[in-house]
Amino acid sequence: MLTYRIPENLVSQVSRGKRIVVPLGQNKLYTGIVRHVHQKSPMNYQPKFIDSVLDDFPVVIESQLLMWEWIASYYCCTIGEVMNAALPAGLKLTGETKFVIQDEFDEEGLSERELVIVHTIKSRGRITVNDAIDVLKLKNVLPVMKGLVEKGIIRSEEEIREKYKPKMVEMVTLGEAANSEQKLQEIFSSLEKRKAEKQSDALLLFLKLSDWDQGRRAEVEKSKLIKQQVQSSTFQAMVDKGIFSVYAKQIGRLSASHIAQEAVKALSSAQEKAREEISQHWETKDICLLHGVTSSGKTEIYVNLIQDAISHGKQVLFLLPEIALTTQIIHRIRRFFGKRVGVFHSGYSDNERTEVWQKVLSDMPGECDIILGARSALFLPFTRLGLVIVDEEHEQSYKQHDPAPRYHARDAALWLARKFSAKVLLGSATPSFESYWNATSGRYGLVSLTERYGNMELPEIVLSDLRHELKEKTMKNNFSSLLLGEMQGAIERGEQVILFQNRRGYSPLWKCESCGWIPTCTRCDVSLTYHKRALVLKCHYCGYSTPPVGACQQCGSQDMKMLGFGTEKIEEDLELFLPGVRVQRMDYDTTRTKSSYQRIIGDFESGTTSILVGTQMVTKGLDFDNVSLVGIMNADKMMNYPDFRSLERSFQIMMQVAGRAGRKNKRGKVIIQTYQPDHWIFGLIKHNDYLGLYEKEIAERRHYAYPPFTRLMNLTFKHKDEDVVYKAAMASAHELKPLLQDHILGPEPPYIPRINNYYLQHILVRLEKKLESEDLKHQLVQMIRKILTRDEFRQVKLSIDVDPV
Repeated sequence: MLTYRIPENLVSQVSRGKRIVVPLGQNKLYTGIVRHVHQKSPMNYQPKFIDSVLDDFPVVIESQLLMWEWIASYYCCTIGEVMNAALPAGLKLTGETKFVIQDEFDEEGLSERELVIVHTIKSRGRITVNDAIDVLKLKNVLPVMKGLVEKGIIRSEEEIREKYKPKMVEMVTLGEAANSEQKLQEIFSSLEKRKAEKQSDALLLFLKLSDWDQGRRAEVEKSKLIKQQVQSSTFQAMVDKGIFSVYAKQIGRLSASHIAQEAVKALSSAQEKAREEISQHWETKDICLLHGVTSSGKTEIYVNLIQDAISHGKQVLFLLPEIALTTQIIHRIRRFFGKRVGVFHSGYSDNERTEVWQKVLSDMPGECDIILGARSALFLPFTRLGLVIVDEEHEQSYKQHDPAPRYHARDAALWLARKFSAKVLLGSATPSFESYWNATSGRYGLVSLTERYGNMELPEIVLSDLRHELKEKTMKNNFSSLLLGEMQGAIERGEQVILFQNRRGYSPLWKCESCGWIPTCTRCDVSLTYHKRALVLKCHYCGYSTPPVGACQQCGSQDMKMLGFGTEKIEEDLELFLPGVRVQRMDYDTTRTKSSYQRIIGDFESGTTSILVGTQMVTKGLDFDNVSLVGIMNADKMMNYPDFRSLERSFQIMMQVAGRAGRKNKRGKVIIQTYQPDHWIFGLIKHNDYLGLYEKEIAERRHYAYPPFTRLMNLTFKHKDEDVVYKAAMASAHELKPLLQDHILGPEPPYIPRINNYYLQHILVRLEKKLESEDLKHQLVQMIRKILTRDEFRQVKLSIDVDPV
């Protein structure tokens, strides 16, 4: 945070939470949020004056600023990094360097290029660097611009531009000549005498579309009149006569729900019992965990609790782990609450998110009382928050990884709810071990919902032994005969299928059969993934891409073999094995926009698509009526990942995707392809035995001091020189060792030791779950930052991840 002086003329305008423009460096203007207004002048420098105040009212309120400070402190980042994550882009201001002519200058001695720039600025008033590139047809114009600046002929000017612009439409209303019934009758009579039929028809159309009634202002969007064949010349003539008047009106980008509002449905006996137990727990605890099996009807309980909260004048925050999940939930929630539901996530445009922010800030009754969104929704300016629902609370997607702040939305939501004395409901069929431990140890309430809605049976789990299939030579590419046969049967019965493979692209690996060469990223220590549709080999870590190789670049052999498979390969194989069957893919590559989620899910819901192939997106709470079969293409990779949470995550993913099968009136089937059919975890999966897994795993975590019995802190050191980053990490570990003893692991390179030309070293710290650990955490960070001030380590970057997942 920086300190600035307030000019006398702005003293009355400056207050906490408003945006201001401040100078920083030479000719640079930046924007920031006012945090404190005080009388203490800095001792070691003379503060500059602020330039201007941008807001009449604060855009950030006190409760948000407090949460920003907590996140910055707990997750060891700066409050500026939190602000950058919290504010929608429409409320941020960007700086664009532009160049203008100095008042007096001499053109003598200027080069031809310099003269071109000077004359262009004279004619335009100012230009940007991009403008100069276009004018000179040069890639690098900075030397030319710098020369003119040094000669005092031009100067840079930092302009502040606000990104958010309200959406305006042209509206038509009756003008002075037609603003009463008598005047309208006279106009119709005049038009009839002059046989001006087009103008008469246009006026009738306006009265019809506006539902005109004397004494009430009638208005219609101009575009609607033009679409109804009102010619522009006819319209302009009526404006000139004063019959019509045109003005600009600000409207919202957020589409109003056109779905007819329904009454909240009555709960089943099991749901009602769970609902009552939740309320009883809330009498003594603010947080309750709802452990309900897939298809048990948790959403109906959520709706019932939301109804209760808004009836008491409270706001509701409903967090979801994935944008894909919001597509279905939006329609389900809006069926009951209409326009009271606001949606906030990165799939919406900057302007749409800004409008939701402003609606919540204005606190208008009946609008955006219920906010449904991904993790960023918790940063909205709530004032009456009464209920927080975190659905699928176990999901890793709630954790922000890069850039900072590396916060966990579930945990931050708990802090936010506590500030408002709001109630919290965590929901999951496979809760995180941390949440379940908090519930069983008495910190949270615990409610179990063990039966599916409507007494539906849990799906049948069948293992497909790939070792046997390979031995018998019954595999077809990556499909076992068991899975392919069941898929054919389901399609013939008019049922639908979901296939899960947690890897996008066509093939993760190309390998030369002669010498073993593998195409790898030039910037990362990782193989390139082949994307057949795009015809590129691509790195999923830094984005580097290159055309596919035709031959080995080491020995020249053309004997290149693809190893492994992704969702794109599965989609192609299905076109071969099940011709004529409509297949769609749902992964990062096919869901870049808000509409793409809606289209893919809508096609599958309507039955247009028979088979949906996807990554983890298909595992998260989606509800489809006609899915009878789910196939898990490769269970082993998840289970064998080198992480202490790998079995917990594997169980969660497999149970969640299995829950998509047999949703309404028929028992579903799940086929898991594996080379380890005798692994003990499959016995637990077959019987949906979450408690069995929890008890086994929690005993090991207690023994080895892993969460939930400790807190983890992952320190990542980055540098372009492998030797430098290793020395910096070693020096840090040496400094921390006396303080932490056996609670420090490393340094060691991670699974992928180089990303985007930076070599990495990790240090893992385990902290006791005590209040003193917070002070210790900050002490450790200060010690490391001090080490990194040494000359040899000044270019080493440090990333801190508290509570990594």
